[in-house]
Amino acid sequence: MTPDQRAFYDENGYLLIPSFIAPDEAAALRAEVHAIAARQGPTNATWSSVADQGTVLEHSHDVQFRSAAFTRLLVHPRLIDVFTALIGPNVQLHHNKMFIKPPERGSPFPMHQDYGYFPHRGRSMTAAILHLDDAPDAKGCVRVYPGSHKLGPLDAIGQDHHVDPDRFPLSAAVPVEAKAGDLLVFNYLTVHGSGLNVSDEPRTTWLIQVRDPEDEPISEQHQSRGQGMMLAGIDPRTSAFRFAWQATQ
Repeated sequence: MTPDQRAFYDENGYLLIPSFIAPDEAAALRAEVHAIAARQGPTNATWSSVADQGTVLEHSHDVQFRSAAFTRLLVHPRLIDVFTALIGPNVQLHHNKMFIKPPERGSPFPMHQDYGYFPHRGRSMTAAILHLDDAPDAKGCVRVYPGSHKLGPLDAIGQDHHVDPDRFPLSAAVPVEAKAGDLLVFNYLTVHGSGLNVSDEPRTTWLIQVRDPEDEPISEQHQSRGQGMMLAGIDPRTSAFRFAWQATQ
C-alpha cells in the first residue's frame, strides 16, 4: 500500500485497489463460487427491510470449508500485506462469505455500518471485498459515504441494522465501480450499501472481515466456524488451553 493509498483510506474510510489479482485468477474463483452455489441449492440473504421487492441474494458463509481455493486465499500474501498495513502485524479472521447478485433481480443492501452486526471496543475491524467479475453501477456495485467512519457508531434501524435512509440515502452515496480482480477495503464504521442488480449478468464477490485479536467484541454475535484463526502474526492474549469439545467458562 502506497502512502497516497493509505492517506486516502484514512480520510475516506475505504480504498479500491485495482488489479489486485489477475483476471484469470478472478475467473477461476468466480467459477468456484458459482459451483458452491449450485451444490448447496437456493439461498436468499436479502435483508428484511427490502424483502418485499421480490429480489434474491445467494450467499454462503465460511467459504473455506467448501473450497480449498478460499483457504489459500485467506492467507494470500498480498491480502495479508493490505491487512497488516491497515491494522498492524496481528490479523485475526472474523468471518468470510460469498455473494451472488443474480441478473435483473439481485438484491440491494440498504446503507449500513458493519458495526451494528458485530460491535467491537476498538476500530480495527476491516472488510475486504474481492470482485470476481465486473461490478458496474448497473450490477449494484458497492456505494459508500466517504469519511463517514469518522462519525463513530450510528443508530441502527430494524432487524437488519440499516442507518437512517433520510440522512444516508443510497442514491446520494458514491458508487465504487470495480473490475474483476479489484479489491475494495473499508473500515466497519464506513457507511456503505449497494443497489439492485438490473443488468443481465450476475455480480459475484467474496467478502472477508478481519480484526486485531486484542480488539475485543462488545457482544458475541455473528459467530462463524473459522472465527479466531490467525492470518498474520500472533494472538498476544494469554489464556488456558482447552480442547475444542470443552465448554468455555
